[in-house]
Amino acid sequence: MTLVETLVWLVNTPSVTGDEARICTEIADRLGGVYTSDEIVRVGNSVVVGRRTGKPLIALYGHTDTVPVQDNATARLEGERLFGLGTSDMKSGVAVQIELLEDPRILNGPYDVVGVFYDKEEGPAAENGLGDVLDTVSWLADAVFSIILEPTDLRLELGCNGVLNADVIFRGKAAHSARPWWGENAITKAGAWLDKLHTMEPDPVDVAGLTYREVFSVTRISGGIANNVIPAETVINLNHRFPPVYSTDEAIARLRLVAAEADEVIIRDHANPGLIPQGNPHLDRLVAIAGDDLAAKQGWTDVARLTERGIDAVNFGPGEVALCHQASESVAVASLEDAYSVMVAFLADSLE
Repeated sequence: MTLVETLVWLVNTPSVTGDEARICTEIADRLGGVYTSDEIVRVGNSVVVGRRTGKPLIALYGHTDTVPVQDNATARLEGERLFGLGTSDMKSGVAVQIELLEDPRILNGPYDVVGVFYDKEEGPAAENGLGDVLDTVSWLADAVFSIILEPTDLRLELGCNGVLNADVIFRGKAAHSARPWWGENAITKAGAWLDKLHTMEPDPVDVAGLTYREVFSVTRISGGIANNVIPAETVINLNHRFPPVYSTDEAIARLRLVAAEADEVIIRDHANPGLIPQGNPHLDRLVAIAGDDLAAKQGWTDVARLTERGIDAVNFGPGEVALCHQASESVAVASLEDAYSVMVAFLADSLE
């Protein structure tokens, strides 16, 4: 198949989060034409494919699931763009992975190249299939370099922000709304703090010459039990994105400082930031091939899941960030081909 045909096939294979069994089987079956059964390891509805011969190991990662359908389940080619669910996030990256694993230049090149196709990335972080894969296929930690082909508009995106979610709780006293002076309104009590958050600017933080932005965002608010009752409690979700100069514990302390006016703060979930693989010669090689238009990854990706296990990894893929999760999701055919060319050049070139 051509790259475009492979992407069409992937898009037309439904794989909304939680429904990845079929696409996992079909990827394994297709690559079974090149690799032996011993070289294909299935972990639930994720699969690891590659030949290990003792050469330096490079691992390519891509999630197979998509967000729910928005009347875009079927691929269609219009001019030089392919439209359909997952075209940018991230079946274009998965298509590149598959074609690379079938390319004789890669099979006979200076590296053992392994593809990791994992499930449930778009769902809750605790259910992400990559953790089980890394626990089961422990030799993936031996990779000298790893690349997640998430959408990056063909730019190298290094590291990633960590993320916290916390309940910020303001408490008051219930009363009849006709006599509010008998109570204390927990919602309006939070007003001054919310106004402060509304005007808070992102804080730029330099890490290895790249600019991450630390941000605190209110994403949900709830309070009140009836139209005629002064609310006794309001609960606000505070989302904190923090750069990889802070540990998760340090980020929690920073969040608590920002929310110091609240009556209580409860940390609900967290994900560590991803680290920049400074000093890795394979990063230097990739920069030389892909170009030095480097960026800090503002959002969270599974690069963090890899780097917290000591695995050097970066984000690089053909998908377009601005189109992810949209009904009009698409990818340029040229971007697909450019990503493939960069990866072939990278994987066929030795350090020696």
